[in-house]
Amino acid sequence: MSFDENTVDDDSCHSSRIVYPQRPIPHPISKTPAFPDEYDSALMQTSIPGPKSTELLKEMDTYQNTKTVHFFVDYAQSRGNYIVDVDGNRYLDVLGQIASLPIGYNHPEMAKAITDPRNLSMLTQRPCLGMLPPADWTERIRNTLMRFAPKGLTDATTMMCGSCSNENAFKAAFIWYRTKQRMGKPPTQEDMTSCMSNAAPGAPDLSILSFSGGFHGRLLGCMSTTHSKAIHKVDIPAFDWPVTPFPSLKYPLHDYIAENVADEKRCLALAEESIISQKSKNPVAAIIVEPIQAEGGDNHASPDFFRKLRDIASKHGVAFIVDEVQTGGGSTGNFWAHENWELENPPDIVTFSKKMQTGGYYCKREFRPEEGYRIFNTWMGDPSKIVQLEAFLDVMERDDLLENTRITGKYLMDGLFSLSETYPELVSNVRGKGTYIAVDFPTTQDRDTMISLLRQYGVEAGGSGDTSLRLRPALVFQPKHAAEFLNIFNFACNQMEGP
Repeated sequence: MSFDENTVDDDSCHSSRIVYPQRPIPHPISKTPAFPDEYDSALMQTSIPGPKSTELLKEMDTYQNTKTVHFFVDYAQSRGNYIVDVDGNRYLDVLGQIASLPIGYNHPEMAKAITDPRNLSMLTQRPCLGMLPPADWTERIRNTLMRFAPKGLTDATTMMCGSCSNENAFKAAFIWYRTKQRMGKPPTQEDMTSCMSNAAPGAPDLSILSFSGGFHGRLLGCMSTTHSKAIHKVDIPAFDWPVTPFPSLKYPLHDYIAENVADEKRCLALAEESIISQKSKNPVAAIIVEPIQAEGGDNHASPDFFRKLRDIASKHGVAFIVDEVQTGGGSTGNFWAHENWELENPPDIVTFSKKMQTGGYYCKREFRPEEGYRIFNTWMGDPSKIVQLEAFLDVMERDDLLENTRITGKYLMDGLFSLSETYPELVSNVRGKGTYIAVDFPTTQDRDTMISLLRQYGVEAGGSGDTSLRLRPALVFQPKHAAEFLNIFNFACNQMEGP
């Protein structure tokens, strides 16, 4: 795959109507039908943020912190893979609402489900699902969450977001671990009394083993397993839980087979050593790991690494939690990224959110507490999100979106490999599964400059880790959209390298 060099007069980059030269790029054809009435391409009208967004930012800043806001969105005008801001700028969205947009903006089937009179009662009041579920709740769970339940996991518990999914998965693992220690018996009276003063044995000194570079959320327990960016953790108390290194693979993989195998072996040995050493301190009740470390920099490991990690967990009687909050829902080309590992013994718990619209976790039956109110909150999720999830799953199956993601992902990866050869001093370490892809830049400043240029030229993108650009488009992102992205990315690289 080759890309023509793009050139543009410097003044045009700062005009009221931002343009860049486009070159036709051949791309494969996906059998997935085109998104209905989707825009042809990105279209930029103003500088970023535009005057209306700037004014709204000033107004919003009187009420809350606005440091993370990119621009204000006209969601009514956004469509398919294109997000439109309040100034009329139209961006190709490859960030996908931080990986949470499943089938694009304003998909007709999603709108149809939300406006269906049969679903009105789900929107008119928000039920306390743990106590007063609607009459058809079991059917809705069966038609959605259980329809794509990970192999070997029989239970599904709904939650609101990724953080509370992981937080409650930790609780389920701790309860399971202590129940094992009591030989299946319920908590003793001493347990019940001591826990009320945060003392053992009712409040046991147990831990969760996590990996450097991991991100599992921003609640208190989750932050003790999050090690991606210091700003997420600073000033917040943390549990004294063990952290072990995650493999740091070298690319291209075929040039570093021996080195990468050795590094994974080292990390597995350290993980097992940590479990053993913690037994006399605060025993490890569970391991949590992402199939691909997302926020931490799109860090990968081989299926063999995860298979052996699962074996270590089983060997030491430790729960194995797979955090699929960002990887779940199809963006890797499989509905669940851990399917690629081909585990003989499935994970004990799989957490989810983002593209799944609702948060929650799947688990084996033994991780369901016997008593009520142990995994509980007022809402236990939101039934309107199950309505959205069902529409997403129907469209995914009907339009063969997993196959589309595999086709588009390969084309996108090939294009990025080609551009890394064209700009070897700028773009490196192309990696990914499906359209869940990242590339690296020499420095954080270079990466941030690229994100800024892409937004200026009509691409909404984001970073991960210190130097990575991450791609997290919706499953309706097709080869033609990938071609548009590669064209703009090529131009932005050319601008950064200069004459």
